[in-house]
Amino acid sequence: MDDVKTDIAISGPQQASASADADALLVEKVRLGDISAFDTLTKKYRERLYSVVYNMVSNREDAMDIVQDAFIKAFSKINSFSGKSAFYTWLYRIAVNMAITFLKRARMRRFFSFENSDEELASEEVLEKLSHNCGAERSAILSELKEKLNEALQTLSIKHRTVVVLHDIEGLSHQEIAGITGTSEATVRTRLHYAKLQLREILKDYL
Repeated sequence: MDDVKTDIAISGPQQASASADADALLVEKVRLGDISAFDTLTKKYRERLYSVVYNMVSNREDAMDIVQDAFIKAFSKINSFSGKSAFYTWLYRIAVNMAITFLKRARMRRFFSFENSDEELASEEVLEKLSHNCGAERSAILSELKEKLNEALQTLSIKHRTVVVLHDIEGLSHQEIAGITGTSEATVRTRLHYAKLQLREILKDYL
């Protein structure tokens, strides 16, 4: 599934448009009763959706449950998909809203882990700092930085946490995030700016 994300990011609007057109055809098949078409959509977006949800709720089982429920809801509501936005935007909106509801209900303020890769660090300055270190020194710095970063991330509200996940981990554009969260691009930029100001302040001794 990472290949799907990379292709869209690298190939630009034409590739994204082709993907959206392919999704639209699959959606139409689902509406006509072709369940296998929805299986194709599920396989295409399952890992990307899981990544978003997991990085919001910080628990693998909870993330899997939410993603499964999101696909079930998407399937049951497929006739309400108007096509005004891309299918994955509509799908992400469902999953993100379910994750937010889960967090609010459980009163969780734990943030996502960064165990997958260095690329998941939410600040380009952090990556640049780490790139100049290697071996045991780099490992020690990364370990301490992760701890401090998680402390900083725990101070973010759910709405700020959401845009950081979608932008810095998923690599989505401001426009895409606006569509998923139901806000304006200006609001997305403001939330990202505010979140990163807080992160930089707490991590200032490491940057």
